[in-house]
Amino acid sequence: MNFWVDTHAHVYMKEFLEDRAEVFSRCLLSGVEKILMPNIDHTSIDNMLEVESKYPTLCFPMMGIHPCSVNQHFEKELYLVESWLAKKKFYAIGEIGTDTHWGNTHFEQQKEAFKIQVGWAKKYNLPIVIHCRNTIDETLDLLDLLIDEKLMGIFHCFSGTNEQLKRIVDIGFYVGIGGVCTFKNSSLKEIIPNIPIEKLVLETDAPYLAPVPHRGKRNEPSYIPLIAEKISLLTSIPISEIQKQTTMNALKLFTDI
Repeated sequence: MNFWVDTHAHVYMKEFLEDRAEVFSRCLLSGVEKILMPNIDHTSIDNMLEVESKYPTLCFPMMGIHPCSVNQHFEKELYLVESWLAKKKFYAIGEIGTDTHWGNTHFEQQKEAFKIQVGWAKKYNLPIVIHCRNTIDETLDLLDLLIDEKLMGIFHCFSGTNEQLKRIVDIGFYVGIGGVCTFKNSSLKEIIPNIPIEKLVLETDAPYLAPVPHRGKRNEPSYIPLIAEKISLLTSIPISEIQKQTTMNALKLFTDI
């Protein structure tokens, strides 16, 4: 397990259009050999699948609808997601969930879309990748009604409390940690030592949330080791052990990558 997995990166976005090959070269040089690509909505599918076709051993697509793309017409988006799941292999349902950062106008639709997509995860035996900005407790309450012995997944970009962390770990889900942990005033510094390493996965959320010393610039998968270095500093766990365990966790969750 002497390589890294970036479990969440939007490397198909326009921010990478001009230099994607160079980004992936740096990625491989840094030891990141697998990248999971979460879908956003109908506008991102073609670009995501094009990247997969060009880099099939590096980039692995998910299928789902981002909660910020859920509106009063979300059924049309879900129909497209369902049709793609029926005709092609994907490695997770994601990213899905809830988000009230921009308001709660469509919160009920977000919850309904989440429940439907969790059903597809069970049908296709796929993990789910959860986005829950400002809504961790609400999402956990939803999951309590949906969880079974087969459902697995990640709470992407975790930024919650120790109590929320315990709820996540207790249901067997993984915790995704990215560049935010390197920020000077990040509350994650107190949380990360309490994350069981067996439930930790690494992510960049590229092109967003670049770690220090690249904060404010475009993020990319080659920065995964910077995130691991910070986690090692906070936990006193050797980087080699973080690499081994987080990669093992990712490979266990995302089968066949």
